[in-house]
Amino acid sequence: MRAKTEQREAARRLRAQGRTYDEIQAELGVSKSSISLWVRDLPAPTSRRERTRKAAEARWGPLRKKREEERQAVKAKSKAEIGPMSDRDVFLVGVALYWAEGAKDKQYARRERVRFINSDPQVIRLYLAWLRLLGVPPERWRLRVAIHETADVAAAECYWAEIAGVPVELFQRATLKRHNPKTARKNTGSDYRGCLSVNVLDSADLYRRIEGWWSGIVVETQR
Repeated sequence: MRAKTEQREAARRLRAQGRTYDEIQAELGVSKSSISLWVRDLPAPTSRRERTRKAAEARWGPLRKKREEERQAVKAKSKAEIGPMSDRDVFLVGVALYWAEGAKDKQYARRERVRFINSDPQVIRLYLAWLRLLGVPPERWRLRVAIHETADVAAAECYWAEIAGVPVELFQRATLKRHNPKTARKNTGSDYRGCLSVNVLDSADLYRRIEGWWSGIVVETQR
């Protein structure tokens, strides 16, 4: 009887340490049914994977936190270094932004139209502020959402309308990307809102000016 009591106490101690039935059985040599009866009031142990994860988090968590704090500090310091931006600052940034992301004319396909598409709301805000600075009012914008057909199109249009500061009724019919079951999509969360396409009406002259401005920037930086 004393031996059984000692086994019971040992089983409970091992269970409290997070050991599984198999591990307790291997160490004490008793049946799983007895172990189950002895420890049934104790909480089930975490899995080995979970114990490994917690151990890794305890070891590396503080280091990751410190690194994240350092990253955020650098970003905050750099943000403060920008300071107030003049209209000319915005003008030059906008020219570079368009030339990096906007549609361009080709010798083999004349397309002198100002067209811009992006999925980053901050980029869109900056681009639209640049258009306003150039005297291009919203009345000349043609906005359209480009998005996967399985997404919430109406919600995406409301989101981009708020970003652009215009009524959603001004949006043209969305461009839908057809579903391909073979494609492993990652942009499936609730924060997926596709891209916003911004076309400017009667923009051939503006396009030529943008190309000229960009050429001027290139020349001046190579002097």
